[in-house]
Amino acid sequence: RLFRQEGTCYQQAKQVLHVAVPDQLQGREQEMGILHQFLQEHVLGRRPGSLYVSGAPGTGKTACLSRVLLDCKEKLARSKTVVLNCMALGSPHSVFPALAKHLGLPVATGRECVQSLEKHLTAQGPMVLLVLDELDQLESKGQDVLYTLFEWPQLPSSRLVLVGLANALDLTDRSLARLRAHPAGSPQLLHFPPYTKEQLTRILQQRLGQVAGDPIVDSAALQFCARKVSAVSGDARMALDVCRRAVEVLELEVRGQTLLKPLPRGES
Repeated sequence: RLFRQEGTCYQQAKQVLHVAVPDQLQGREQEMGILHQFLQEHVLGRRPGSLYVSGAPGTGKTACLSRVLLDCKEKLARSKTVVLNCMALGSPHSVFPALAKHLGLPVATGRECVQSLEKHLTAQGPMVLLVLDELDQLESKGQDVLYTLFEWPQLPSSRLVLVGLANALDLTDRSLARLRAHPAGSPQLLHFPPYTKEQLTRILQQRLGQVAGDPIVDSAALQFCARKVSAVSGDARMALDVCRRAVEVLELEVRGQTLLKPLPRGES
């Protein structure tokens, strides 16, 4: 009984420190504004195009895009949104049958599948927003898969809007150099830099601020964690994990102290 009373705040703290898409993303207001504008201009404005989002792990790429898609869910209702994690695909060319399945097309393989998709994406219909996370998993010999995907928005009468996310900053320069020969075919670029110490501190404070009662983690400890993580990687997921583990250690200490306390009124 005593532990349940004292342990509630620790359970809440661990819950808010879990890596999930929050209602507000601290320190990424500018990047979210660019994502909103891109979707507004291309999906809602029916202008095919592509966007390449880069940044190291834990810099908020996927979280920001997920938040923007949730915020724009009603506006995007008239279009078709397909989100694929390329890490889950068996091979780079598997992206084509996976996309065909999401679009309700007969599943085919090889060139036949690509031709079927091209025909579908240039026919009359709603805009198609294709989000490819872990895009660098589609690199292949000759980069034919990546070139095909990024050239689709430039086809006559295309209704495809492509958003690719990957860790590498230079993927488009390294693997898609041919697109630069056609300025209209080059994807718009958006880079997510590592989080700074100040940004990480605000993220941790915002998360733990949702727990009622006295602060569980001291402000100086949060700043220490943010400073160390920003010096190593600027990875927000790492900072959240460090704090969550610290809360778990504290919870175990409190559990031990509580079990050793004498019960009131001489209860056995």
